[in-house]
Amino acid sequence: MPRGRPRKKDNMLMKSAEFIGWALGGLEREIAATRQRLTMLNEQAARLRARIGVGTQAGAGRKRKRRRMSPEARKRISEMMKKRWAERRKAKA
Repeated sequence: MPRGRPRKKDNMLMKSAEFIGWALGGLEREIAATRQRLTMLNEQAARLRARIGVGTQAGAGRKRKRRRMSPEARKRISEMMKKRWAERRKAKA
């Protein structure tokens, strides 16, 4: 016969299952509250986006128009840079 006080396994299992049930219930309430808060935040974000005139996608604002350089301008810049680098190489040598 084992030494010590006899243990009540059934009672311990019931308490353990009860605690787990309480924990699950608390987690489920937290999940529901978090979902509700997320819905509220999404609605608020949609209202703000509508107010500033942005589409429903985050960060889908106006794209900046890029200025295009003509081939002649690119060639002039290229020649000037080659000349500058050649002068630098001469100065170092």
